[in-house]
Amino acid sequence: MRRVIRWVDPEGYLSVGVEHPREGEFSVLKGIEDPLPLLLGESFPLGQLVVPVDEFSLELEPGLTLVTPLDPPEVWCAEGTYDTADADPMATSPFRDVYTAVSDNHRPRLFLKDAGGRRTVGPGQAIGIRGDSTWTVPEPEIAVVLGAKGAILGYTIANDLSSREIESTSPLYLSQAKVYAGSCAIGPAIYSPEYEPQGFQIVMRVSDEDGDVLYQDTATTAQMTRSFPDLVSWLVRDNPVPAGTILLTGTGLIPPEHINLVPGNWVEIHVPEIGTLVNHVVLASDLA
Repeated sequence: MRRVIRWVDPEGYLSVGVEHPREGEFSVLKGIEDPLPLLLGESFPLGQLVVPVDEFSLELEPGLTLVTPLDPPEVWCAEGTYDTADADPMATSPFRDVYTAVSDNHRPRLFLKDAGGRRTVGPGQAIGIRGDSTWTVPEPEIAVVLGAKGAILGYTIANDLSSREIESTSPLYLSQAKVYAGSCAIGPAIYSPEYEPQGFQIVMRVSDEDGDVLYQDTATTAQMTRSFPDLVSWLVRDNPVPAGTILLTGTGLIPPEHINLVPGNWVEIHVPEIGTLVNHVVLASDLA
């Protein structure tokens, strides 16, 4: 198994496709709308072949709309996991000493981003920015899909939108800076390799409504100071999470101060093994 995608047809029926046997070709799985049983090892008969019209965004033929590759019951996030100064959104905060005090601690920074999928959107859908914030940025991340007891079932792309202005005001405002309508996007596929991957390259581009690029940069998970299994082990420690939960593993890319998401912007996050997650920006109040 390589990649898994999911889409909805004009009648509202969900389908799951698995990339098999050739790259870029997806076979429909019969009798399944949720890919979790497949990721957990169950077998399903193959149906018709579907070939995306775009090899990066995995956009499908007209009438078929990509959705989140699964419906995570919970979405968790890790922070401060990259060995880059720019990756710490609190570097210029008056409360930076609070974060410095834990930067070398063995315990990672974890928080709950979403539950029940109420704030998480899929590829091609709108992501939100808070109307009471003056500085919101995207944070591109690798997210791991978890099975029972924290087993890693696969990987997807995630966008952990954050209000740096609200978060830098006080650490006590973290949840308001991070948790609101449309504050998380995942997709377009779940990558489930046979062997543990050696690393991922992450490319992010922010464009305006005319397509002009406002920001672009690249990071690699080789810059991480913690491994995926280490982060997962902390998440499930005395904290049972349901299968299908995803954990965002932190970002190595924080746009500079002059980049502030506004309605009409587009955010693209590309990881070669997974695809490209594309979302446009609206006010969160339009999604609530």
